[in-house]
Amino acid sequence: MLVTRKWNWGEDRVMYFDGRGRLRSMLTSWTNLANDDLFRQVSAGRSWFRTDDLLALAALLADLRRARRPRGSRAK
Repeated sequence: MLVTRKWNWGEDRVMYFDGRGRLRSMLTSWTNLANDDLFRQVSAGRSWFRTDDLLALAALLADLRRARRPRGSRAK
């Protein structure tokens, strides 16, 4: 039974009671309550990755490269 939908732990979540009556939560994006992602609508399933996720991955890789570089060396 759905109890509420709210922003919790920095995420859009739904709260519900499970079969044993315990209060549980899950990401709203895992349910049919979530609005369809605009990127998913535009790409119509033709892309495996979202642009924002690829940009975040590129930034993470750049940070990892900088962290592994010996001191005093320059990036190529």
